[in-house]
Amino acid sequence: MALSTQLHVVTGKGGTGKTTVAAALAMALAAKGKKVLLCEVEGRQGIAQLFDVPPLPYEERQIAVGLGGGEVYALAIDPESALLEYLAMYYRLGRAGKALERFGIIDFATTIAPGVRDVLLTGKVYEAAGRRSGDGLTYDAVIMDAPPTGRITRFLNVNAEVAGLAKVGPIRRQADSIMEMMRSSATHVHLVTVLEEMPVQETIDGIAELESARLPVGHVILNLVRPSLMSDGTREALQSGSLKPAKVAASLARSSVTKAAAPALIAGGEANLERHRLQDEQREILQDCGRPLIELPSLRDGIDLGALFELADQLRDLA
Repeated sequence: MALSTQLHVVTGKGGTGKTTVAAALAMALAAKGKKVLLCEVEGRQGIAQLFDVPPLPYEERQIAVGLGGGEVYALAIDPESALLEYLAMYYRLGRAGKALERFGIIDFATTIAPGVRDVLLTGKVYEAAGRRSGDGLTYDAVIMDAPPTGRITRFLNVNAEVAGLAKVGPIRRQADSIMEMMRSSATHVHLVTVLEEMPVQETIDGIAELESARLPVGHVILNLVRPSLMSDGTREALQSGSLKPAKVAASLARSSVTKAAAPALIAGGEANLERHRLQDEQREILQDCGRPLIELPSLRDGIDLGALFELADQLRDLA
């Protein structure tokens, strides 16, 4: 497949904010005037919640406009709808496909052959990435909010998943075409993590697995990075142990905070220092992973459309 549409696959351990990052990346691309399709494949309706729109059907719908005039469309892909569309497109089954749905054949097929399910999900992304409108491609970029890191290589490596099921025929040809797209230079698999031991280790393992399967690893995105809450002088005083309760209490005397809060404030400051020490430790580990890093801050007021614009600005290098 001659692919000029960029495909960004966003994965990460559960709880690291991969859906938020995928949505922010879509807004970053739209800020450059691009037309973007943002897809999800896990049935969680996370995109609809982020953009505060009704639950997404199996239909591409515009959900946002970027600051640069680009457009963000969204699609919730489910295997049942994808299979019916596949049958209609390649076998012209039409109403017969609907009859198969009533008889439960779709659940049967995707249960006995889970690899087929992934071919259907990734196949829809493949179709959208290669679709043409007029003289050009329909979308400048497609972003997939993909399964977690622990399952991403198996999900994307559809050739291996269907090898024992279909050695020839349309499913195999579809899998081969998908793998050509997945290994294209226009595809980037980005891994989202937070600066904690387990997610970082899963990210490093995920990079190794993706590279072993010859799947193109893009950036590692450090999400929810906690900002420092104290000045350099306060940090140095805490580290040296020179910041005593009496000194803090004297400072509090000039404010409305009671002097009795001094020990708790020092303990909170020490806990903050420890959290940053652990963050720095995990960041150093990731700096050796061989992939470029991008940091996104933890936003105090949570995630809404305004926050997505803010995060999108941090992701402009990816776009």
